[in-house]
Amino acid sequence: MSLLNYTEKKDTRSGFGAGLSELGRSNPNVVALCADLTGSLKMDAFEKEFPERFFQIGIAEANMMGIAAGLAIGGKIPFTGTFANFSTGRVYDQIRQSIAYSDKNVKICASHAGITLGEDGATHQILEDIGMMRMLPGMVVINPCDYNQTKAATIAIAAHHGPVYLRFGRPVVPVFTPADQKFVIGKAITFREGSDVSIFATGHLLWKSLEAAEILAQKGIQAEIINIHTIKPLDQEAVLRSVRKTGCAVSAEEHQVFGGLGDAIAQTIIRNYPSPQEYVGINDSFGESGTPEQLMKKYGLEAENIVMAAEKVLLRKKAEMSTS
Repeated sequence: MSLLNYTEKKDTRSGFGAGLSELGRSNPNVVALCADLTGSLKMDAFEKEFPERFFQIGIAEANMMGIAAGLAIGGKIPFTGTFANFSTGRVYDQIRQSIAYSDKNVKICASHAGITLGEDGATHQILEDIGMMRMLPGMVVINPCDYNQTKAATIAIAAHHGPVYLRFGRPVVPVFTPADQKFVIGKAITFREGSDVSIFATGHLLWKSLEAAEILAQKGIQAEIINIHTIKPLDQEAVLRSVRKTGCAVSAEEHQVFGGLGDAIAQTIIRNYPSPQEYVGINDSFGESGTPEQLMKKYGLEAENIVMAAEKVLLRKKAEMSTS
């Protein structure tokens, strides 16, 4: 895939807004709840078109999750919307007790995830949400890569019965996946074939990984780039198929290295085909205020960091091969 195959940039939260509005037109059971961030979550179009199916809860996120659980009992398909920090950390108990424990059909939709929230700083940037949601039994965890994939994922999760955590962000990023794509929960997508190293990426880090693959190719290293948009359930078959071919792996995510995509990949590899792995992610720290670009660079989430991780894991693979 050439890096020139895109012509625009959009924020993934707008993909959520577009998908939600489309769902409103096709499924009368879809309802939306927001915690005083309608514009930020791009839910205003749904509110305008379906005012009787939109509920402005205010800054009362825990109450929003309880109301959503009640609406699900009544046969509705509630989509909750607020910042990722408030969608998970602030309301973990309500999600666990009122939604996950009883397998409620609630879609927890979380914007402004990761450090690309930017200037709002560490108190609003959540870097552990994927891990928190992964640990809840029965919870599906999705982190799409661009506007089109976020829109497709939003539409797809309405057809899935059970709780879903859908994560997206604020910054504009390249739109490089098809507008007419069919989103399949739990099915990874190979963006670039390679034979030397497998790079498993999610969310904003997929584009960075594609950039890294071009740099690696110039060095004679062929990286396989796989989009893990669904972190749970993980497409273990795709992970193992790739690692059996390349013999080593790199995970890339805008999240703590603990509990997220990297750990999901590691659990699969160690149980089935032990291989060297390197992590690209936030290394056990909180974020800080700054532009998304500044923070991605400072916290090591750029293409160059993925390149370095790939080169390091290749050295480990070579060392292991020489001693075997």
